[in-house]
Amino acid sequence: MSESARSRGGPSIETMFKRYGPAYRWLVTLAALGGTVSCILSSTIVVVALPEIVGALGMGQEEAQLLSTGFLAANTGFMLLNAWAVDRFGFRITYLTATAVFILASIVAGMTNDVSVMVACRVAQGGAAGLLQPLSMQLIFLVFPPERRGTAMGLFSFGVVMAPATGPALGGILVDHYSWHAVFYLCLPTAVLGLLMGAVFMPGRSATATSRAFDWLGALLLAAAIGTLLAGLTDGQHYGWGSNRVMTKLLVAFVASVGFVTWQGFAPAPLMDLRIFTHLGFATAAMVAFIYGAAIFGSTYLLPLLVQVVQGYTPTRSGLILMPAGLAVAVIFLIAGRLADIIPPWQPVCLGLVFFAYSSWLMTGVGTDTSFWELAMWILIGRIGLGLTMPNMNVGAMRALPTNLFGQGAGAINFFRMLGGAFGTNLLTIFMERRVQLHAEALNSTIDGSTPSLETRRLLEMLFTQGGLPEVVRRDAAYDFMTRIVEAQAGLLGFRDAFMAIAVMCVLAIVPGLTMRQKPPGLTLRR
Repeated sequence: MSESARSRGGPSIETMFKRYGPAYRWLVTLAALGGTVSCILSSTIVVVALPEIVGALGMGQEEAQLLSTGFLAANTGFMLLNAWAVDRFGFRITYLTATAVFILASIVAGMTNDVSVMVACRVAQGGAAGLLQPLSMQLIFLVFPPERRGTAMGLFSFGVVMAPATGPALGGILVDHYSWHAVFYLCLPTAVLGLLMGAVFMPGRSATATSRAFDWLGALLLAAAIGTLLAGLTDGQHYGWGSNRVMTKLLVAFVASVGFVTWQGFAPAPLMDLRIFTHLGFATAAMVAFIYGAAIFGSTYLLPLLVQVVQGYTPTRSGLILMPAGLAVAVIFLIAGRLADIIPPWQPVCLGLVFFAYSSWLMTGVGTDTSFWELAMWILIGRIGLGLTMPNMNVGAMRALPTNLFGQGAGAINFFRMLGGAFGTNLLTIFMERRVQLHAEALNSTIDGSTPSLETRRLLEMLFTQGGLPEVVRRDAAYDFMTRIVEAQAGLLGFRDAFMAIAVMCVLAIVPGLTMRQKPPGLTLRR
């Protein structure tokens, strides 16, 4: 390697094209896919194994929540570091470092039985994932011409979606037949492959990149904003929304958020260049990405819980119910990517949101008698919407930006998607718990006094009598049985309300999606 190549952290993109020819763009895409797929696979399989991990390590409520929120918070925050890291160190060093950290964290997480170490590993995995996802998107937009970026993004998304499609099922099998430790090793083969390919095909720094200073103040404000906000939302249900602990965290989050946005307008080397929001196409795509992230991450969090709690599925079966939809959406990604090269992105984006809203609305009719394949078809409809929306949303956002803002744009659009996911997961959980409480209170009021309840209680007491239960405990046993029925019904109604909220969110996202019709200035696409 020449001295100039070493100073840039590897050969330039131009040098790599001379070395490998047109095939290079596919080679570097596959290399990037290895690390990104591993991160997404890790985030999905842990959801299935979460009850086992919590039970095995004796985690409390707050520690268990940190496994999810810690990953999401680190993932979200590190996405904005991508542009600085690539400019400072180049694609190769940034990619190899992030992938190596992810591999090490996965190995340690699979070996540990310590709660603090487990949480630290999940945070490290989230940080690595936050760097890798926007880096991959930025590379695709640099190595592919404008008229082929949609197809490339569709192919990349095809690989990415295979992880959540197969991850829950594979994770469930590993948990049922081996142990929760094994789920952390599942992502290692693709991560190691990505590391090896990245060492060969990843380029270094761009010739036009500048080694700008790191925005330490912006990073601290961002970490404070995301960390205290997610912690406040998590603690709200446990300590009460009016408690000093929760109000203090939410106030700190608000002040830090305002401080971060204000500082980014004055910082000499901001983590988030606010100029990207002067491009209407990107600004509206960011709004769609936020709502889309809330819907997709929130529903992905709720679905395994729904089928395990309401339907009584095992972890393996709960993973299998997501597989048909995941495999179908992988094909849809390929089609959607090609559509992004042919038709305006706003059309498949809005159509996809309609599909996702309809799927969520169907889920409001779920019950204990809903069959496996009926539920799988409802999920399939929503995942078709996912396949139409995601590639076109990314392409529409990046097309609106000049080339010099691709790094900032790639980090920001993924940041808003993950920030929406963090909000969606937490707020939907809170919303569902509140709705469950309200339904339980309403249903409990019917146990005492109403004619059907009295008849049901008498029938239960009669059955207990026939079963030989002593008279002194029959009444309490009947009341306890009816209470458990009410709790189960309240839980089901809470899930239904949560999916209705997701449907409403998707409908609202259509409004900014329609504004993506504006053509970016100075960009002519070949058809």
